[in-house]
Amino acid sequence: MKNSKKGMELVQVGILIGIAVFLGLIFKTQIGDFINGVFNSLMGAGF
Repeated sequence: MKNSKKGMELVQVGILIGIAVFLGLIFKTQIGDFINGVFNSLMGAGF
């Protein structure tokens, strides 16, 4: 019973990682543009 429960947890973690990677690939350009905008505004503010 203990081994099957651990296996299910590993499956759930794998699925969550897969979803995170998938979403990251979809929103990669938007995230990159956002981060570039934040850094550009910080550089422009003179920090």
